[in-house]
Amino acid sequence: MFQDILGRWKEFFNRVMKTVRADIEAARERDPAARSTLEIVLTYPGVHALWMHRLAHMLWKKGVPVIPRLISHLNRFLTGIEIHPGAKIGRGVFIDHGMGVVIGETAEVGDGVTLYQGVTLGGTGKEKGKRHPTVGRNVVIAAGAKVLGPITIGDNSKVGAGAVVIRDVPPNCTVVGVPGKVVAREGEPVVDLHHEQIPDPVMDRIEALDSMIKKLENRMISTQLELQLAEDKLREALEELKKLEERTVEAMRDIPWEGRQK
Repeated sequence: MFQDILGRWKEFFNRVMKTVRADIEAARERDPAARSTLEIVLTYPGVHALWMHRLAHMLWKKGVPVIPRLISHLNRFLTGIEIHPGAKIGRGVFIDHGMGVVIGETAEVGDGVTLYQGVTLGGTGKEKGKRHPTVGRNVVIAAGAKVLGPITIGDNSKVGAGAVVIRDVPPNCTVVGVPGKVVAREGEPVVDLHHEQIPDPVMDRIEALDSMIKKLENRMISTQLELQLAEDKLREALEELKKLEERTVEAMRDIPWEGRQK
């Protein structure tokens, strides 16, 4: 009996340590500012938030009342990251900076996902059941992005900063804009931290409209010049006509009355 209990605890401890090492390694690989394991363990709120959530989630699955929510509340107070105890989070997840990150109850986050500050994995209403996103493996969700509803973000996809995603995203895609639009497909299945270089279709459209407006302005200026030239020519023609009328009247005056009658 004792050996059986000891074996279970040893297996549980090994699983916990494997997850802890994966979280630390994720922070080391994806944060260029990380200098040592000790620094990550002591000063990274994203790592602390994950560890506190894993404890809360374990108690949540066992049906423990209140305490998981208290741990989540304490987690939010200490780290600025709010994760519902019911959310499922895989190994090797990295929450960079993390302030303002919100992860809902039925959200699922796959292995190797990177979340930046201000990310929301939320719902769209008061519906019951599955109401939060499912995020695949090796996904990058950039600062301020909102992923809402029971949608799926495919493996190796990227969500640009400030995007609002409300529809499913296929694997290996890049999504930007409000609402989110796929701007790249079948990208390389690697974690790319240069999310500031993701294209912005809204800005591209604005620039296209600005170019069109400038062309219309130039055409309007050209038309105005042509109209001004036409008005000048018409004015000159009217002046010539007026002079011709005056010369005709003067010539008529010089003709004797008898000659006019003939």
